[in-house]
Amino acid sequence: NQSSLGEFILLGVSDRPQLEMLLFVLILICYTMTLLGNTTIIVVSWLDPHLHTPMYFFLSNLSFLDLCYTTSVGPQMLVNFHSTRKSISWAGCVAQLYISLSLGCTECLLLAVMAYDRYAAVCQPLRYTTIMSHRLCLQLVATAWLCGFGNSMLQTILTVQLPRCGRNQIEHFLCELPAVLKLACVDTSANEAELLISAVFFLLVPLGLILVSYGYIGAAVLRIHSVKGRLKAFNTCTSHLSVVSLFYGTAISMYLQPPSSYSQDRGKIVSLFYTMVTPMLNPLIYTLRNKEVHGALCRVLGRI
Repeated sequence: NQSSLGEFILLGVSDRPQLEMLLFVLILICYTMTLLGNTTIIVVSWLDPHLHTPMYFFLSNLSFLDLCYTTSVGPQMLVNFHSTRKSISWAGCVAQLYISLSLGCTECLLLAVMAYDRYAAVCQPLRYTTIMSHRLCLQLVATAWLCGFGNSMLQTILTVQLPRCGRNQIEHFLCELPAVLKLACVDTSANEAELLISAVFFLLVPLGLILVSYGYIGAAVLRIHSVKGRLKAFNTCTSHLSVVSLFYGTAISMYLQPPSSYSQDRGKIVSLFYTMVTPMLNPLIYTLRNKEVHGALCRVLGRI
């Protein structure tokens, strides 16, 4: 099969050149801001001793993950929007599929870990440092990364092995699982069922845990008598909740439906949102309302 050794054509919105130009500019802005925002969070969390806490350790991991995630798809999209040949090599497509799916799955689990951290901070404040020990933080993060990359390895192998009978035109800007599955010229219901099971495990289970954590947090916040205390507890949680709603909302609408009923245009918009827009907004959401980060930024800049 020649095409499996050759390349794929990413159709994207090649039938609408004006839209391509607009998307090129938007993605360039998003990508630049993602690089700036997330690098800032990583550097500040690393350089400022006040931020050497579990919350910022997880946040740095999230920023690093978002940097890798956007970089796995952003530059390729920019090149394609700018050139007339919308091709990607077979190896490039498989690598993009594997890396972006791995990072997406890892992010699902990392957001659940961050919710647990907020639960421990608000509901068990006196035992917080013993609960969230350095060792546990490392174990939780390592588990999230390993599960994400392990699941993606399985999904990628199952998808790449499907015969495509020479089809190589992908109706998308990037090599994403539902779009690549559509190229198969055999029945893919077993793959779809398998994808659905893993989507439930990586999307619905962590989301359930996040909601349970926030149920406990909500009850604990309501028991705080001082308004100032309530606001402080509420503030540390709203940033995380905003990120969760953005990321899970778009990912669920993409992966919790069979690829056969997958609407091409909606799929493209949704995946642009969680590959480019969410990673750009995360640092903004976490820093705009956060006095700790503002203080740390001023101290780091002062030292420089």
